[in-house]
Amino acid sequence: MKVACIGMGWWSDVLADAIKRSGKLEIVSCYSRSKEKREKFAAKYGCTAARSYEEVLSSKSVEAIINTTPNAAHLETTLAAAKAGKPTFLDKPIANTIADARAITKACREANVVLALGYQRRRESHFRWIRANLQQFGKLVNAEANISRDRLGKVDLNSWRYTAEGMPGGVMLQIGIHYSDVLEYLIGPVKAVSGQFVRLVLPGDNPDVASLVLEHENGALSTLNASYASASEYYLMNLYGKEATAYYDMSSGLRFLKRGTSAPVTVPCPKNDPIVEELEEFARAARDETEPEMDGERATRSLAVVLAGIRSAKEGRRVEIAEILR
Repeated sequence: MKVACIGMGWWSDVLADAIKRSGKLEIVSCYSRSKEKREKFAAKYGCTAARSYEEVLSSKSVEAIINTTPNAAHLETTLAAAKAGKPTFLDKPIANTIADARAITKACREANVVLALGYQRRRESHFRWIRANLQQFGKLVNAEANISRDRLGKVDLNSWRYTAEGMPGGVMLQIGIHYSDVLEYLIGPVKAVSGQFVRLVLPGDNPDVASLVLEHENGALSTLNASYASASEYYLMNLYGKEATAYYDMSSGLRFLKRGTSAPVTVPCPKNDPIVEELEEFARAARDETEPEMDGERATRSLAVVLAGIRSAKEGRRVEIAEILR
């Protein structure tokens, strides 16, 4: 499938590299408002640097759009793609507001074009193993998760990613949303959220440390911590059931403990390529061969979980997801 990449930044290159690894998609065009960025991207990936987004959308050689524009630009760019009949792969979050998320979803549905969201963490082999073996856990009761990165000295205050306007909720909307999604993927939908957000280390006006307590519809509780102020990159996900527990962290991999045993056993999980997998799924969906795992409706609900945490922190109270989705 021939695609155009729009919004040139570090993540556009991550997706473009994955496209190259796949071989099932081909980048034929790119566009950024910055002439320098689009020409640099075009030279690196061997595609045409379009002079305008309109030029991309009117091109018959472009079958679909890979959209890594800033969150606030998702509505305008995706609506234009839908109007032009171009399926869109949109990096998470779907938008900064529920209103924009719903408008994006509605436009793609009405135009009958595929909308897929980039939530690659849920596709990692250790989480796929847990999901496939949930019957061994019995009743799920609790989970704890942490997704942290070191951004000290690496923050560009001119980047929309590090501003309260461009990325509301800071670290939680930027990276925490990946693990709130994994928690819902494994435990089930979240009913309510209690949150705390602070800025402790990094400059600017956005939280660099955030914590959520998630109440799942099945009664289980989970906690999620996200940080840009840690000494290094770190990921942790422990899932507790009445009959078994899964322990995962990026250093030790996945371990599994069953009731009645004395120690967890290591679960071998071959390393997979989640970004390639989600892009290839998008290509199949665009050709009516499957449905995207993360579509507009699911991505809107995922956004609502983080927005509930932001409102909770601001108002000092527990916030239900239904309130955010009204």
